[in-house]
Amino acid sequence: MIALLKLSARNLMRYRRRTLLTAILIAVGVVALLLFVATAGSFKQVMVGGITDSMLGHLQIHHKGYTASIDNLPLNLDLKPAAVKKVETILQSEPAIASYSERVKLGAMFSNFNESTSIRLNGVDPVAEDKTVPALRQRISDGDPKGLLVEPGQILIPDLLAKGMKVKTGDSVVLVATNASGSVNGKNFIVRGVLEAVTGPGGRDGYIHISDARELLRLEQPDIMEIAIRLHNIEQLPSVMTKLGAQLDEIRNKDNKPVAELHSWKELSPFANIVKMIDLMTLFIRIMLISIVLVSVLNVMLMAVYERIREIGTLAAIGTQPNTIMGMFIYEGLLLGLVGAIAGILLSLAFLALLQVMPPTFAFGREIITLHPTVSLADLGWVLLASVLVSVLASLQPAWRASRMDPIKALHHV
Repeated sequence: MIALLKLSARNLMRYRRRTLLTAILIAVGVVALLLFVATAGSFKQVMVGGITDSMLGHLQIHHKGYTASIDNLPLNLDLKPAAVKKVETILQSEPAIASYSERVKLGAMFSNFNESTSIRLNGVDPVAEDKTVPALRQRISDGDPKGLLVEPGQILIPDLLAKGMKVKTGDSVVLVATNASGSVNGKNFIVRGVLEAVTGPGGRDGYIHISDARELLRLEQPDIMEIAIRLHNIEQLPSVMTKLGAQLDEIRNKDNKPVAELHSWKELSPFANIVKMIDLMTLFIRIMLISIVLVSVLNVMLMAVYERIREIGTLAAIGTQPNTIMGMFIYEGLLLGLVGAIAGILLSLAFLALLQVMPPTFAFGREIITLHPTVSLADLGWVLLASVLVSVLASLQPAWRASRMDPIKALHHV
């Protein structure tokens, strides 16, 4: 086997220009694939992290039917204290859950005493919210980022509203809300800070303390509209969702119907569709790499067989077994794919190291995104294995053709 590999390597070196061009073509395909995978993966990671770590969490629990009309922030579809307590028991017993935050969501009128506009609000426990969406604090562009996220009597307002209403940190504002029974209530607040907008649902919401939200809505009981959940590892999302879904289904109302429903961030954010598109594009790029390797190696091996017909005839005439001739050409294809893939991987790692020093930055909506592309060992292994396997497959037909040549006809070939 070693001797056959050496012979195949010498045969490739006899046609250095063709071998070099083919290896370069394979390397370019590998570089294009790995750079795309690394960049797309970094973009997905940044966007998913921004959505889950600053707004949604990884999972959310609502009253049955709440998400169907979530744009209207319905006040009549809330989780009652008895149901909330059962949900809390389930969440506290699940080791995969890092934290959870209970929220009261409402719509209100926001006034700076000169003009008014509408605002969507999240009433939160600042400690629990900080643990569940730790990146929310990082969005505070105006105001002290330290201390409690929001205290009673304070409000965090979105950047768009602050600019439109000419409101800044420390200003006094009024919130007016209507509760489920139609009663109107108002309360004064101090602007604690301004939040940078992010793409996705909830990216332009305001935040107040959960006690203030209940006071505005005149809730007689500690009802909850939403529970955001953060996992220790987002990779556990499918298994945790299945387990929690089954447990939540056991919480029933007096009509023996499920009270709560569970949703992942993918079901709540339109960015999940972009993630699917990126994954589909990655698949197409992988197919393109396979096509490049297949066509390149097949072309080279067909030419090698055609140009070496007399040589093949000589080998057959002196008693070389057909399997040995076939193996020689297969090994040539294998070496081509291996060298091209390794060269492409090394070039890709060099480019990625450069991108770590000078990371690409671009605007996405109102956000400035900085990417830090990286590639996993699994991706490197896949590219290397795919290149070698496809090269071997591309060599099979020419190798089989060479091994089946008639020595007499081959020796008379001109």
